[in-house]
Amino acid sequence: MNEKITVLVADDNSDFTMTLSSYLEKEEEIEIIGIAKDGNEAYSMAIELKPDILLLDIIMPHLDGLGVLEKLFESDIDKKPLCIILSAVGQDKITQRAISLGAQYYIVKPFDINVLIKRMKELKNYQPTQLKNNFISREIKSQYIDIAPDKKKNQENLEALVTNIIHEVGVPAHIKGYQYLREAIMMVIRDTDVINQITKQLYPEIAGKYHTTPSRVERAIRHAIEVAWGRRRAKHRRKHFWLHCICS
Repeated sequence: MNEKITVLVADDNSDFTMTLSSYLEKEEEIEIIGIAKDGNEAYSMAIELKPDILLLDIIMPHLDGLGVLEKLFESDIDKKPLCIILSAVGQDKITQRAISLGAQYYIVKPFDINVLIKRMKELKNYQPTQLKNNFISREIKSQYIDIAPDKKKNQENLEALVTNIIHEVGVPAHIKGYQYLREAIMMVIRDTDVINQITKQLYPEIAGKYHTTPSRVERAIRHAIEVAWGRRRAKHRRKHFWLHCICS
């Protein structure tokens, strides 16, 4: 009897995970060994359970899918899961970032469950190529979606757009300020008056949601902005260095 493919599902949508699990459990070769409801839980369970495959959503509470990939990329565990992204977010920047962090496939919701199962079975017999930090890479089957202008205010699409902008700016997904900053932007989009009550309303509301203090929220957001600014300056310096080398 062949050894089963062990799978960890990470998605905060309980209806989706229940439906997905019910389909996958019908496959004799597949075994669901855990379901994570947020990014921090997904990372902890991936380290503890060591699944063969991690099915990972991008938009999740506390730590998003890209943050999970970043932490796995930087970790030194012996067995890292093969990651398949299942997400409604299909913007090119986010997709390419996921790929650069080692995602094996990026599948946009809604998708054909038979295609997913086929990809999972293909990965079972895949002989990986070892890259930096022993992370696994392979050919990526990427899919993209464009958001129509009249649908950009849809909650899920709005989160996708904000996430995309934050990554373009250069804020790392695994630091606390990333989540706080995204939440702050979403709050201001929903109610522009909040921008005039940053210390009295915005920071306290975010602090309450993430069980921390307003001062820590402020420091984390400032740190995230400083990191992004530092990355931009470093990139700018490297660009001028190479221009200098070329022109010299």
